[in-house]
Amino acid sequence: GWISYPSHGWEEISGVDEHYTPIRTFQVCNVMEYSQNNWLRTNWIPRRSAQKIYIELKFTLRDCNSIPLVLGTCKETFNLLYQETDDDQGSHFREHQFSKIDTIAADESFTQMDLGDRILKLNTEVREVGPMTKKGFYLAFQDVGACVALVSVRVYFKKCPNTVRNLALFPDTVPMDSQSLVEVKGSCVNHSKEEEPPRMYCSTEGEWLVPIGKCLCNPGFEERSSTCQTCRAGFYKSGLGNVECSKCPPHSFSHYEGSLHCGCEKNYFRAEGDPASMACTRPPSAPRNVISSINETSVILEWSWPEDGGGRRDITFTVIEAKNGVSSMAPRMRQYAAVTITTNQAAPSSVTLIKKEKTSRNSVSLSWQEPERPNGIILDYEIKYYEKEEQETSYTILRARGCNVTLNGLKPNTAYLLQIRARTAAGYGASSPSFQFETSPDSAFSISSENSQVVLIAISSAVAIILLTVLLYVLIGRFCCRSKSKHPDEKRLHFGNGHLHLPGIRTYVDPHTYEDPSQAVHEFAKELDASCIAIDKVVGAGEFGEVCSGRLRLPSKKEICVAIKTLKGGYTDKQRRDFLAEASIMGQFDHPNIIRLEGVVTRSKPVMIVTEYMENGSLDSFLRFTGIQLVGMLRGIASGMKYLSDMGYVHRDLAARNILVNSNLVCKVSDFGLSRVLEDDPEAAYTTRGGKIPIRWTAPEAIAYRKFTSASDAWSYGIVLWEVMSYGERPYWEMSNQDVIKAVDEGYRLPPPMDCPATLYQLMLDCWQKERNNRPRFEQIVSILDKLIRNPGTLKITANTAPANLLLDRSTSEVPPMGTMSDWMDGMRTLPCKEAFSGVSYSSCDTLAKTSTEDLKKVGLTIAAPQKKIVSSLKALDSHTKDGPVPV
Repeated sequence: GWISYPSHGWEEISGVDEHYTPIRTFQVCNVMEYSQNNWLRTNWIPRRSAQKIYIELKFTLRDCNSIPLVLGTCKETFNLLYQETDDDQGSHFREHQFSKIDTIAADESFTQMDLGDRILKLNTEVREVGPMTKKGFYLAFQDVGACVALVSVRVYFKKCPNTVRNLALFPDTVPMDSQSLVEVKGSCVNHSKEEEPPRMYCSTEGEWLVPIGKCLCNPGFEERSSTCQTCRAGFYKSGLGNVECSKCPPHSFSHYEGSLHCGCEKNYFRAEGDPASMACTRPPSAPRNVISSINETSVILEWSWPEDGGGRRDITFTVIEAKNGVSSMAPRMRQYAAVTITTNQAAPSSVTLIKKEKTSRNSVSLSWQEPERPNGIILDYEIKYYEKEEQETSYTILRARGCNVTLNGLKPNTAYLLQIRARTAAGYGASSPSFQFETSPDSAFSISSENSQVVLIAISSAVAIILLTVLLYVLIGRFCCRSKSKHPDEKRLHFGNGHLHLPGIRTYVDPHTYEDPSQAVHEFAKELDASCIAIDKVVGAGEFGEVCSGRLRLPSKKEICVAIKTLKGGYTDKQRRDFLAEASIMGQFDHPNIIRLEGVVTRSKPVMIVTEYMENGSLDSFLRFTGIQLVGMLRGIASGMKYLSDMGYVHRDLAARNILVNSNLVCKVSDFGLSRVLEDDPEAAYTTRGGKIPIRWTAPEAIAYRKFTSASDAWSYGIVLWEVMSYGERPYWEMSNQDVIKAVDEGYRLPPPMDCPATLYQLMLDCWQKERNNRPRFEQIVSILDKLIRNPGTLKITANTAPANLLLDRSTSEVPPMGTMSDWMDGMRTLPCKEAFSGVSYSSCDTLAKTSTEDLKKVGLTIAAPQKKIVSSLKALDSHTKDGPVPV
């Protein structure tokens, strides 16, 4: 039912695909006639809630060179157009009412031979258009002289689907435009409350990003299956939160669902300050074995601990009644022991001054003064002592006739409490205040007051000699190290497998210096039990095996999400050594911007490396933010690299693909494998005699002489900075590695990305200085980015519009801004594509902007960037010149 105009243009034809499945296509092939203008229009398509529309085309196109005796002008492209309307226009059709979306070209075309062999090369192209404002639209396909078959047209839009995250419901959301994220507020699910207002961002790709805030289940409800459900009978939850309902503690119950606490069984109670998680208890039984001794002036009462403490330890005694924290709740259950007391004379006063004379690991010697008011002759003293931790539940009593005593059989390195009271013929006086003392630890010396000074002098002399020896050793070692170093970045201390660790200095240790790789990995990485790891799903593939996401739960620790690298079966000893080397490297690092190693599994199969899980994947696929957020992420990368540089570690493969991003947008440096495939594309790595090098990210001296230093990492950081500011563009586009090496050696540097702040592009140029000593250190890079974050206004001046004196390129042949067509042509002749434009004349920007890829081929343009991007940049040239000079 689509409209074809004129009628002899596009035709609806039945056919079969390469699998002999019947299909319907629209075809046109009027290449034998001149001046073709054939239109095909779809039915009216309702827009619904879409803002931006995506069109996926599948088509075949014949190579013009394979068509004999072509009389007309054969083309290998056709045009895609659209028209917005609020209602269906029926068969009404006007060409001028349509707006062009793009010219569609085939990546692969077929020939007469392919047609005979039924090998039709199907092309797939996707275009987008928007924002749309009217109720619906038409699509149209304009043929101007090609031999093309339109196999399928798929029209769709993207949205973030209805989802529940952190107990908040987020509705279906359609992105508004292509430049920003849509902030969506979530609503808490039933039986929950906001802890922090839940929000998420809907991206233009229809993906939810950056969850912020969450909801918490109400008391009596727990989180199950992304909802808050009532606690079952026999369970309770007393507070707000996303913890599970707890089983009722001993001697308590809940007969109903959704209980906030559990009631106590009969004759069991909770004290006012007891938490809901505490078991119900009961009062204690009566004290046992009460004995009294009476003389002229006093009575001595002794008893044993109650047989039943009621399940509590907070027992006190009132002469003489046993009580605990719930005794007041059951007054009829108090337990008394009655005693009659008669006295008629005064006892001695208490001992007030106690001194510690000598201490060892198992004994202590004490002395004290006689009470101030003895009230008679002191017959003896009672010494009562017990371990401080025992709280008087178990004590020892000694009696001494004089004012000194030695306590033996004590525990080493233990605190004790002691009380002393005097006894006369009238009985015992009051006990002294508690006196605390500690025994010596196992390794301590027992020093008496007579020889303590001699021993201390001897110890001090020995310590001074040891410190002096260590200081001389360090000074000699540093002097030797400086005399042998050729470059500040090459300072290392290597002593075989014995590595020097100085106080306060952390130095990276190369795991390949160990004869046995297992020794290195167990020195720097924690061995995990495989039973503590649960693998959820495979998220990718590495050189050595699969990469999975999962969970790690260690004893007495909270379960965390982790990433798991596995070593595939049938590995060689070298593969196992190289696989574990990465863990040996990561295990030495501890920094918020370096990926954290949780541990390894080497004693069972499969062998695994377990790291923290980075929810948002690699940086090159997560560049969706702008401005100060990107600068903050770049600052984190630089901080991590500063840490590695300070430890003496050279990364060698710093790239956006090796930066991981977590849920809080924190960037962390990763991928420390020394022997790895740098990319799936074999063109991405340039092989030398020393191994593979990621050419597009590597400094010239590292490519030429394999001179890897922190300065070469700084060059790579400049490329990462360019990747981030160009939102994941491939460095040097489609240039071959050999072309990249040649261009960089001749002084060519990547141009500033669109709308890139001038200060950040200047930092890129500084990182790309040919002389490595002129490149900034990572400490300086962190400082520069900190200043930009504190002064975000400096980011508003872009490199495309900045005055020339703001971009002081010290090493590249940068083309200055162009104001006229001749300026632009002169600038083009200074670039690597200069040969293509020799002898070519264009009169205006408008003429040049209409240049097609076919025209570029005819003039012999061999620039390595994608031709589609060249054409689009030429089309933008005319509009740019209307506003001012054109930066090339």
